[in-house]
Amino acid sequence: MKYTDILIDLRKILRSINLENKKVEKKYGVSTPQIIVLNYLNEQDNYQSTSTQIKKLLNLNASTVTGIISRLVKKGLIARVPSQKDRRVVNICITMKGMDLIKSLPTVLHEKLAEKLENLSEEQQLEIKNALEILTKLMGVEDVDASPVLSTRIDLDEEKNG
Repeated sequence: MKYTDILIDLRKILRSINLENKKVEKKYGVSTPQIIVLNYLNEQDNYQSTSTQIKKLLNLNASTVTGIISRLVKKGLIARVPSQKDRRVVNICITMKGMDLIKSLPTVLHEKLAEKLENLSEEQQLEIKNALEILTKLMGVEDVDASPVLSTRIDLDEEKNG
């Protein structure tokens, strides 16, 4: 096996993620990280959360999460609502428009992959994780903030536009 085979496989993965993200964003007007936030809020008992909890979910820095939330607010998909218990706290709530959008969204690539990964044996999952850890170390990207969501260009745009 040639090392170029590994590079080609990585390029295929990155390209397919990027193409799907562009397609979904063009058709539905939301990025993959924004979809994750909408789904998360929709799954909460009271349809709301805090930006701190969303930051933990996405595993991205605060300014990036603030940008994601601001864009969703601007689109009318979520709203910032002061907490009734503590006025210093602002809750992030999904709107009816956000709920309607979620119903129309397709299953995205990372959700399909997550389901397939769950069906692998623990040994197979560990093998993939170890191989990816080696790759991240070789690339020197172990300390890069990254969401558990498959997204490339969109995360970079979120970071830049934060």
